[in-house]
Amino acid sequence: DEFNVDGRTFYPGDDPYWEALDIHYWGTNNLEWYSPDMVNTGNGYLNITLDRTPWRGLEYKGGLMTSWNKFCFTGGYFVANVSLPGRSDVYGLWPAVWAMGNLGRAGYGASLDGMWPYTYDTCDVGTLPNQTRPDGTPINATINGDPGKEGVLSYLPGQRLSACTCSGESHPGPKRPDGTFVGRAAPEIDVIEAQVDAGTRIGHVSMSGQWAPYNYGYEWFNTSDNFITHQPGLKLNTYVGGAYQQTTSVLVDTDQRCYVESGGCFSVYGFEYRRGYDGYITWVSDDKPAWTLRGAGMGADERVELGPRPVPMEPMYMILNLGISPNFGAIDFDNLVFPTTMLIDWVRVYQPRDARNIGCDPPDYPTAEYINTYIEAYTNANLTTWVDDYKQVIPKNRLVDNCT
Repeated sequence: DEFNVDGRTFYPGDDPYWEALDIHYWGTNNLEWYSPDMVNTGNGYLNITLDRTPWRGLEYKGGLMTSWNKFCFTGGYFVANVSLPGRSDVYGLWPAVWAMGNLGRAGYGASLDGMWPYTYDTCDVGTLPNQTRPDGTPINATINGDPGKEGVLSYLPGQRLSACTCSGESHPGPKRPDGTFVGRAAPEIDVIEAQVDAGTRIGHVSMSGQWAPYNYGYEWFNTSDNFITHQPGLKLNTYVGGAYQQTTSVLVDTDQRCYVESGGCFSVYGFEYRRGYDGYITWVSDDKPAWTLRGAGMGADERVELGPRPVPMEPMYMILNLGISPNFGAIDFDNLVFPTTMLIDWVRVYQPRDARNIGCDPPDYPTAEYINTYIEAYTNANLTTWVDDYKQVIPKNRLVDNCT
């Protein structure tokens, strides 16, 4: 999308590819309400604005737009030309360009419950709640995990649509020749989440993947074969995960002029990926490769009795947003200026000629029938959990339920 036509709006039904949400993104403790009137086109750009204005009981109003269930891609290069909001030396904003699997709708908790950020197709303890069996094993999943959770590795509820799902249970498919289900989920790959270091006052972006189930101690296999840097000065993020996600993140300094209020230039950010166990993700910053994660980096981890986590197999949709949250880091309330806007010149997806795969309901990873069956989970943002709120059942898992 080149965003060259001014005056476009993105309320539900306005656009064939995009929809701006009207929700509070409670999952990350955001201070703003996301409102569709904060997303539009003007001067040849997409404008996503965050303002300090009371709205729906919150102090701020921001914008979040997605292509969920309208435009998805499987494999390829997802890239955007962006001028980041604010100044490169004032911290606290949370602009992001990212992608998620179509079976989970960002901001709709029930749809994400037991789905995000899994990418898993093995039937083992990794599919179970907290990555432990009913007897509490493996012990390694209960130590050296999240320090805020007494060292427990995972607080996830288990993979809802796992490869262990019993036949006859509700599952989007497909099935393997042996009759077992392919594991399904809502993985996440982030092009950028931008922040300014509160100490150095230098702007950078986190270029990351989110994963579940988790390695022991959130330690992925970042050997020189699996973790490749293409630019000098890159730093592995010290944040490696917690009870609700594992992250593989590298911090990349940005062009300090490519902020709306610090020069106004644009910078190209993206990721190229090939799905599967032998796949890879290469992140691009300032139109140059920044770092690569090879699939083996998320290989099997015997320490917690896990199989490998493939580079996401699911059809992925695009998310563009500008919010503000203490969860993402310190906020310099005194020096942030509102309203503030992220400008996006264009968003593009490229795919190899021999690997075209566009669509949210591909035959090998279907989503439409399942989404339509449980449409309320995807359209009622007040439903935050699958069982307690939405009153659905978790499909039986053959590791713990008597079935085949």
